[in-house]
Amino acid sequence: MSKFEKKRGKTSPAISTASLPDIIFMLLFFFMTVTVMRNSSLKVDVNIPEATELTKLEKKSLVNFVFIGKPMVQYQAVRGTSPQLQLGDKFSNINDIPVFLEKHRAKVPEKQRSMIISSLKIDSKVTMGIVSDVKDQLRKSEQLKVNYSAKARAGDKFK
Repeated sequence: MSKFEKKRGKTSPAISTASLPDIIFMLLFFFMTVTVMRNSSLKVDVNIPEATELTKLEKKSLVNFVFIGKPMVQYQAVRGTSPQLQLGDKFSNINDIPVFLEKHRAKVPEKQRSMIISSLKIDSKVTMGIVSDVKDQLRKSEQLKVNYSAKARAGDKFK
């Protein structure tokens, strides 16, 4: 009879790292195509108030943002310190809201146009006068879905 012995000291083969650069570049291209860059830079100072009952917006592509606040320091020489309206990337007048909404509606597929939401990001120190004027103009433009942006208080969670 022969005697069987276990071979000791045998190591497993090294893991091949040849495909690692391919995987890294695939991840890089994936994140480059999926990432959405901010499409507008803020020109008004917006300190959003805190709230307790919050819900997250699902499709951000269907949201058009309306910013109301005091202009940033570099724009105060031209615009003053009174609250200003920002639509997209530029300062606007309340009468510019219908054109802004139409440009946004044109970018959205027709099936989703009924789901467009206007999100108002308003500084906590802005008076309700300009806010009610904006809401009236949104109503006249048949934009009835309006959202008020707020940040969560410390310890509160989103729904």
